[in-house]
Amino acid sequence: MFNLLLDAAANTSGGGLLGGFGIWGTVAYIAIFGVFIYFVIVRPQKKEQKKIQSMLSNMEVGDAVVTTSGFYGVLIDITDEDVIVEFGNNKNCRIPMKKSAIAQIEKAE
Repeated sequence: MFNLLLDAAANTSGGGLLGGFGIWGTVAYIAIFGVFIYFVIVRPQKKEQKKIQSMLSNMEVGDAVVTTSGFYGVLIDITDEDVIVEFGNNKNCRIPMKKSAIAQIEKAE
């Protein structure tokens, strides 16, 4: 029985969309899949990273921010990699954090 299945599998033609082209059909499938992955996953991710980098580079002291953990605060100081955020009306609640911890920025007026 098993030999019959192997013979049937060996005797079937490659059919399919590009199956008649042998190795070039396989290469075409891989290329099409690679282009699909680029446009669906890689390109939108790069776009989002550019948007975040632009947002973080345009931060100024006094801007209202939302952190990635959901806290609302105001920027007090900005350094190369870190920021100091003041939370609430309590002037003693100032916390240093990485710039990457900022999720949203609302410009001060």
